[in-house]
Amino acid sequence: MIGGGFTGSEVASSCRDLGLPVTLTHRGTAPLSSALGATVARFTIDLQRDAGVDLRVNTIVKALDGDKAGHLRRARLSDGTILDADIAVVALGAVSNIDWLAGSGLLADHNGVRCDAFCRVLATGDEVAEGIYAAGDVAQWPHPLYNNRLVRLDHWGNAVEQARVAAHNMVHGSGELRAHNQMPSFWSNQFGVNVKSVGLPTAADEVLITQGSPAARKFAAAYGRQGRIVGAVAVDSPRILEGYSALIDARTEFPPVLNATDAPADLTPLPAGFSHQAPAPISAQH
Repeated sequence: MIGGGFTGSEVASSCRDLGLPVTLTHRGTAPLSSALGATVARFTIDLQRDAGVDLRVNTIVKALDGDKAGHLRRARLSDGTILDADIAVVALGAVSNIDWLAGSGLLADHNGVRCDAFCRVLATGDEVAEGIYAAGDVAQWPHPLYNNRLVRLDHWGNAVEQARVAAHNMVHGSGELRAHNQMPSFWSNQFGVNVKSVGLPTAADEVLITQGSPAARKFAAAYGRQGRIVGAVAVDSPRILEGYSALIDARTEFPPVLNATDAPADLTPLPAGFSHQAPAPISAQH
């Protein structure tokens, strides 16, 4: 398994459920680190290894060797290991397919097609391209919760909701435009646990375990940026995220004061541990 994001980890989990041996290589410090940040993602190391995954972090695949018939036989890793292998699953993320729009006059970059809040695609002069809408993985749009920072969400739940907004606006026209302002969210089931997120954890520079314990694999974490809560993650505790969604929507200060009965003794925020940080400031004001 090449890549330890959600896709790679879910496939690895399914393979272990089938009793198949799995080696997973991940260039970060822990699986899911690009989505959860290195601090929170640490719990996935023992999670995967306890499930029987041969996990190699801070490691990449340098080469895949085949035989004369074109069948995979070996994987050469950056730590010097040479593994016998007959199947490789490559899960290194997605790249927006916008090459076909070259010369179209529409605004597009490596993050996808640029849209306004109503899913209308913008032309190169920042004006609306009449009659053209976008939804799903290819669409980036300004989210009101994040100072209209451009957001793209690669998750089917957003694609469904964004498509509903785009369809409504296509049918009703400019007189009854509806904005796409759904709270970002995603979820994943892997290695016997449920991981669910709301808001934009990747926009954060700090994180705080607010409930439960990562060691017990049942906890919640709040993510903050510039004194405001911007996201939250729950592991095997999906129902409690409704309250965190309300805090994010209300632009509550970070760290939040929850007075939770299952709060850890140490409530000191830690660096979120993302390899990149959002460049745009996020105001704590409405």
